[in-house]
Amino acid sequence: MSDWQSALAEIQRGAEEILIEEELVAKLKEGKPLKIKAGFDPTAPDLHLGHTVLINKLRTFQQLGHEVIFLIGDFTGMIGDPTGKNVTRKPLTKEDVLANAETYKEQVFKILDPAKTTIRFNSEWMEELGAAGMIKLAANQTVARMLERDDFKKRYAGGQPIAIHEFLYPLVQGWDSVALKSDVELGGTDQRFNLLMGRELQKSEGQRQQTVLMMPLLEGLDGVQKMSKSLGNYIGITDEPDDMFGKIMSISDDLMWRYYDLLSFKPKTEIDAIKQKVAEGLNPRDTKIDLAKELIARFHSEEAAEGAHNAFIQRFQKNKIPDEMPEFDFTLGTQGLMIANVLKDAGLTNSTSDAMRMIKQGAVKLDGEKVEDTKHLFDQAQLVVLQVGKRKFARVNFQ
Repeated sequence: MSDWQSALAEIQRGAEEILIEEELVAKLKEGKPLKIKAGFDPTAPDLHLGHTVLINKLRTFQQLGHEVIFLIGDFTGMIGDPTGKNVTRKPLTKEDVLANAETYKEQVFKILDPAKTTIRFNSEWMEELGAAGMIKLAANQTVARMLERDDFKKRYAGGQPIAIHEFLYPLVQGWDSVALKSDVELGGTDQRFNLLMGRELQKSEGQRQQTVLMMPLLEGLDGVQKMSKSLGNYIGITDEPDDMFGKIMSISDDLMWRYYDLLSFKPKTEIDAIKQKVAEGLNPRDTKIDLAKELIARFHSEEAAEGAHNAFIQRFQKNKIPDEMPEFDFTLGTQGLMIANVLKDAGLTNSTSDAMRMIKQGAVKLDGEKVEDTKHLFDQAQLVVLQVGKRKFARVNFQ
């Protein structure tokens, strides 16, 4: 396999779609460092594992010798990314954006090589563009074209308001590609419209069009919806090691392979070998432990990973939590669910009053820890193990 073919195989790993792959092949065959761009709006101060899917791919390009540009959308962050939103997103203040951006910079270097990473802010060129330049940029597209975007189309059909400034977001993101003369732009599958806008604007400016590489959206702890802080189904890269370990161990065996494919730095051949061992009888729990330790070591340290593993063993083996148990799915709704109702509906107690009595007696445990609050409320997506007495267990998935 030639160098460009090996590089392409690494780039393709885990990718959902590459547009246009033939163009990427031509660029790789040139044997020159490419400009690889990925943009992040600093809408929250902390990153979660879902964000790192893109950052991991940037790392791949870095290892292949290409120039990685980590673009912080301080200008677009003040617009508010409308992607996937059914309402207008609240813009951030300049102060919020800059504070969050500083936190981002600290966190991404847990994955990327700082010596090989260029951090840019899109306010550098957007503020220079000015009002006249923005009007000229807006003239590149029609309202009809903007309404082809799925989220805009749904909001328009449903009578939901769309603010004019939201139409500017994909144009500004596309102009970032022009300003940076990017060869490749990375984004999630939900960013397709915005990513392709970069190609269109580069073409109109006489530049070589960027290749678009779309990565899949990582499902959260519920295994259904994409990882999101607002949904509460996330694993933050700044989570404490014990919390991170427990969350990773709570994911389903099927979802574990998704996490391996998108988050692990192990070679694909090694992951395939692990899958084969599990198929031949290796306990998936042991494989999940290895994944948890790898991720904790990346964002904390090897010592922290070992410590979290030992704490997990002591907590769960001491309480003799079995691998096999009944599983239940519950929909949280807007008010959440009281623990007494969950215990009854999961068949762990005969009634809610029985559940409250068992809690008062200290007979109810949540993930191996005794529950003392009879009014404990589940109000975020998560996967937990509930125990009543010594022998009644249930794995409960809140969605």
